[in-house]
Amino acid sequence: MSDIDSQVPYWDASAATKTFTHPLHLPWLDGIGRHAAILDYGCGYGRTMAELEQHGFDNLTGADTSPAMIKRARHLHPTMRFATLDAPPVSPYPGAIIDAALLFAVLTCVPSDEAQHRLIAELNRILKPGGILYISELLLQDDERNRSRYSRYADHYDSYGVFETGDGAVCRHHSREWLSTLLTRFETVDTRTITVATMNGHESTGIQILARKPTAT
Repeated sequence: MSDIDSQVPYWDASAATKTFTHPLHLPWLDGIGRHAAILDYGCGYGRTMAELEQHGFDNLTGADTSPAMIKRARHLHPTMRFATLDAPPVSPYPGAIIDAALLFAVLTCVPSDEAQHRLIAELNRILKPGGILYISELLLQDDERNRSRYSRYADHYDSYGVFETGDGAVCRHHSREWLSTLLTRFETVDTRTITVATMNGHESTGIQILARKPTAT
């Protein structure tokens, strides 16, 4: 990924202070065994993994581009497995080894089309046939504050929905159509619209998508 798509210095600098809030909808995981291999890609400080562990899942791995986030995760959850991604979106895992991959508020932090396509392709590579991809993201917002900053940065980043935050991150909100385009190699199982508190304290509309990698024929 390019620097703009990984933003490691930003995440390292903010690792100790950010709080992530995208909710985990456990009914979507009812069909997954408690020993299934689950990867939280872009795990941050391990919040979602801790919730999964509380509900009996015991084969969990977290991966993130930020060494400082991984350091915080290991401090908070010393018995869990975490890895730093040195060359994202490439992961250190063999192909077709993961039963379920979580991608929570990660595409928000990956602004470019190309990098997002590469990330989804990597998750497709490591998922087993029939494995699930659980995405939680922010949609394009309708309020004046967001519309203004989408317009302000559209030419600079050549994409409507990409913007800079006041504390130095470059983020992206998505249309439903774009997310569907990203997932053309997957079968969409379910979607739900949610309300999320952003990392800087604003309330935004989000979407969660449960998708499945087709079973090999």
